[in-house]
Amino acid sequence: MNSASIDKFREAGRIAAHCRRLAAERIKPGVTIREVTEGIEAEIRRLGAEPGFPAQSSRNHVAAHYCSTPDDTQRYEVGDCVKVDLGVHVDGYIADTALTVDLSIDGRWHELIQSSAKALEAAIATVGPGVPVHEVGAAIERTITERGFKPVRNLTGHGLARWLVHCAPQIPNVGDHGDGILREGQVIAIEPFATDGRGYIQEEGAAEVWMQARRRPPRISKGIDPAVAAAIAKWNGLPIARRYFREFDPRIVDATIRRLEKNGDLNGYPPLVEKKGSMVAQTEHSMLITKDGAEVLTL
Repeated sequence: MNSASIDKFREAGRIAAHCRRLAAERIKPGVTIREVTEGIEAEIRRLGAEPGFPAQSSRNHVAAHYCSTPDDTQRYEVGDCVKVDLGVHVDGYIADTALTVDLSIDGRWHELIQSSAKALEAAIATVGPGVPVHEVGAAIERTITERGFKPVRNLTGHGLARWLVHCAPQIPNVGDHGDGILREGQVIAIEPFATDGRGYIQEEGAAEVWMQARRRPPRISKGIDPAVAAAIAKWNGLPIARRYFREFDPRIVDATIRRLEKNGDLNGYPPLVEKKGSMVAQTEHSMLITKDGAEVLTL
């Protein structure tokens, strides 16, 4: 990367950190999830950037990928363990960050959230050129288990690149997963997930996040609206949500998305859940690997 690219990553990180803090202030019992996530996206745009992916806010045993529909009425409730995960891109250069908010009255999720946050700190302290990614995962796993919780084994951090939210290397949350060595100049996102459940998630429910499966315009066929397809293609392969396309008839948007998905042009990403009754916390920063360690971009 050159200095101009790094500066764009830094600007995306600065905006992402601001929006994460803003989201934490706005997450309160009685507020709709959609109000928070759409507010994040509006603030990103106000600051001159665009969402790197649809802002998402998952509660309790839902670990990730809960994305509001355009008319979602769900509200945060007292006792919730709330994750908010957001991305920002500046000219395709992406920052990804997340935190967890405890909406319990007695602070019952504080230790769970701290186990994720401290695991992220331990991981960042491990990062540097030549470090095997499984060592980063081992630092995460050790920190979470020492606090009496489990890391989510089948969720990982990831590399970030221009117009790519997920690329190599994968950064595991456990020490027995992960191949590869960190290199100077890489940008990565580390996101420890801690749980009081089994440490394993699965897909459940309908997708509200989609991503283009191919880096080419889709073939226009029956059921695909050309204007909607063109609007989707303008995201250059970044993840999308239906709420991005409110200027179109929602029935046409739905039909086009479903047909593109059926044709293999879009992949859907449903919510990822732990077992019911358990709780999941997430903390995430994006960082640039430097010769001395890591420059955290989303502080």
